Amino acid sequence: MTARRTVDTAADHAATTAAPAPARVGYGELLRTPGAWTFLSPALVARLPYAMLSMGILLLVTQTHGSYGTAGTVTAVAAVAQALIGPQTGRLADRYGQAAVLVPSVLVHAAAVGALIALALGHAPAWILFLIAVPAGASVPQVGAMVRARWVARFTADGASEASAARVSTAFAFESVTDEFTFVIGPILASGIAALASPATALVAEAALTVVGGLAFAAQRRTAPARIVPEPGTRRASALASPGVRLLAGTFLGVGAVFGGMQVSVNAFADSVGQHAAGGTVYGIFAGGSMLAGVLYGVIAWRRPVQQRMLISYALLVLGCSVLWAMPNLVALTVAGLTCGLAIAPTLISGYTLVETLVADGAKTEAFTWLTGAIGLGLAVGSMAAGRLIDGHGPSTGFLVPLAGAGAGLIVLVSLRHLLVAPGRGAAGTGAAAAQHGGAGRLVGAAEG
Repeated sequence: MTARRTVDTAADHAATTAAPAPARVGYGELLRTPGAWTFLSPALVARLPYAMLSMGILLLVTQTHGSYGTAGTVTAVAAVAQALIGPQTGRLADRYGQAAVLVPSVLVHAAAVGALIALALGHAPAWILFLIAVPAGASVPQVGAMVRARWVARFTADGASEASAARVSTAFAFESVTDEFTFVIGPILASGIAALASPATALVAEAALTVVGGLAFAAQRRTAPARIVPEPGTRRASALASPGVRLLAGTFLGVGAVFGGMQVSVNAFADSVGQHAAGGTVYGIFAGGSMLAGVLYGVIAWRRPVQQRMLISYALLVLGCSVLWAMPNLVALTVAGLTCGLAIAPTLISGYTLVETLVADGAKTEAFTWLTGAIGLGLAVGSMAAGRLIDGHGPSTGFLVPLAGAGAGLIVLVSLRHLLVAPGRGAAGTGAAAAQHGGAGRLVGAAEG
């Protein structure tokens, strides 16, 4: 009995010492990281156009062709192209370096957007707009994923630890806030430029910001992650080979459907009540709710496992989307949208934190772009479906799309949540420390040559 009590006491002590108080890293400490601002500043400029592009296309094609359905479909085609090609550019960035991918991408993007503007203003047939939307979307630079990869490389350079995991988690929260900031400012900026000048001018501004920010970000080679080249005779597996990555990409499709359905439906609802210019503001407030939640998420030292946090936030997202269709006026819709947005950032932060644990070092940028691409694909489907519903049944029916997308995502997430645990780790194992499995290969330089 004495021996048994000794074993139990030792086990209790081990359990106690194995679960220390969670590490806490503030935003101030994060932003004081040496070299951080050298890539964060140009990255913000390069990421702002992401939210301007879909809004600009929507406004331009609606103006020139008079149909939300056509405008939503053109926006959807661009988003599908971005969703399918983005992960491939992420894979190339892991292999050849970020600058080698960014420079040609931003130049192609500017040319494609310019062609789209000219064709739309020339009242080209819709199918031609669909065709030119493909390179416009496919060439969107994956700067958000590249920034996340830089944070991971910076904080895990000396190996995985509890402290590095906490820093990565805070960095992902900060990046989610940045994403949402662009979704607050981007639609408002695009709508404002369109109102003061024209939708075409808004898209010109989008292309200009993409080129300037993208080239400036690409020039910051010192902070770029090291390239990892597979050993001769080996083949690097795609990040999508991980079942957990596929699950997260599927659930992010639902989040994208919320974005796409909201964007089209809010604009149509504002039009229906004679306040067209308010559409971008209402959508920006929706994104502002997400930004606020992201700020709070990043300053809390969480004890609950990240898998559980994602389930809870996703369920709250479905709940928020369930009332959008019933809002009687623009004020009520704004409040409902703000409430719905509060669940977005916690869901995204949790997803990005989890995917970082599920892939090896040489596939992180690709993994992040699969999630970003899934959001874009969901946005595409959501935009197109909402546009068709609005054309046939009125603006309020478009809000059924966010509910359907988020609801389907939640069902998949709950059913397959066991796939979100990294190999060899318990449910609580998250963060940078879990990301150190696999990864056979050799580093090529401390940064891009």
